[in-house]
Amino acid sequence: MEMQHNRKIIYLAGFLFSVPVALTSYINSSFLEIFVGKNYVGIIYVIASIITVWGLLKMPKILTRFGNTLTIFLFCLLIFLSLILLALGSNSFIVVFAFILYFISINFVIASLDIFIEDFSKNSAIGSLRGFYLMIINFAWVIAQMISGSIIAKSSFQGIYLFSSIFMILVLLVFILFLRNFKDPEYKKVSILKTIKFFIQNKHISKIYLINLILKFFYSWMVIYTPIYLHEYLNFNWNEIGIIFSIMLLPFILLDFPLGKLSDKIGEKKMLIAGFLIIIPSVLIIPLMNEPILWLWAVILFATRVGAATIEVMSESYFFKVINEKNADEISFFRNTFPLSYVIAPLIAVPILFFIPSFEYLFFVLGAILLVGFFITLRLQDVK
Repeated sequence: MEMQHNRKIIYLAGFLFSVPVALTSYINSSFLEIFVGKNYVGIIYVIASIITVWGLLKMPKILTRFGNTLTIFLFCLLIFLSLILLALGSNSFIVVFAFILYFISINFVIASLDIFIEDFSKNSAIGSLRGFYLMIINFAWVIAQMISGSIIAKSSFQGIYLFSSIFMILVLLVFILFLRNFKDPEYKKVSILKTIKFFIQNKHISKIYLINLILKFFYSWMVIYTPIYLHEYLNFNWNEIGIIFSIMLLPFILLDFPLGKLSDKIGEKKMLIAGFLIIIPSVLIIPLMNEPILWLWAVILFATRVGAATIEVMSESYFFKVINEKNADEISFFRNTFPLSYVIAPLIAVPILFFIPSFEYLFFVLGAILLVGFFITLRLQDVK
């Protein structure tokens, strides 16, 4: 009963935390563009991501010293402060600094939430629990997209950041009131080189790592460049973009939990293959559609997220069936795929932007990279 209660608390914290992340994710690139220009937005992501990758590799030491509850509390506090700076900052230095701080802190909180979920999920069906948790997280994303357009229309980007900071206060209260007595597991202290060696030697874990990295690459590419493409090239306003993104994210609510249950019964490989067979053609359609028709773009982007939701649940389920909460090094290394994707994606996209004849060609490149993930999946073996 206590385990179930603790899981509910983490579900609540995950939901409240995901609302500000979702509210800001699709506007960050457009907001930064105001201060640094669209060709250099990717460079800011690269800087933030490199620092984050380095920081997450040090996470087991941080957890051993401070514990998971204090660690997540401190980074939630940093998120709150960075959101205030983004809302009130008036020059490029403050805005860029606040964004980098925000980006780093988000990744630490995500990794800390993983440890809570793993600890509160002992002796349970991993696929079902991970699927349910992802469904709750993505429900927050859908709600956020439904309201983001109207907030921007009434108060600009700054209003989004200020509104988001309120949710971080609620997250902080959850950890203060309900999770003060969390007993940290004994985190295994493993060197970074040994962690990398572990992933290389365990071929199927390294494959699921690469699949997850490619999925996160897809997310980072779409988060940075889709809003710019829809707003600046197809002339959708932010209310319309909010509607499109709300519909786009529905597969994560509809599919995460049932897919998680399905993975416990039939394994992950078949569903990963299906996910790539859906996401690849739907991404390749994007550069071929240059008409600003709201329902058409909602359907296309909805299809991409059907594939992404399938890949996400299966990769999470696969990894956490072989790794537990004591493996903080492995978890933080696995979570490095998110910031690492924000290093790789802009480094590929920024030079391409200077040479390609049209912005939408970026999505052809994305489709080709997703195809690599499909071939890796074909060589994967299910967890027995």
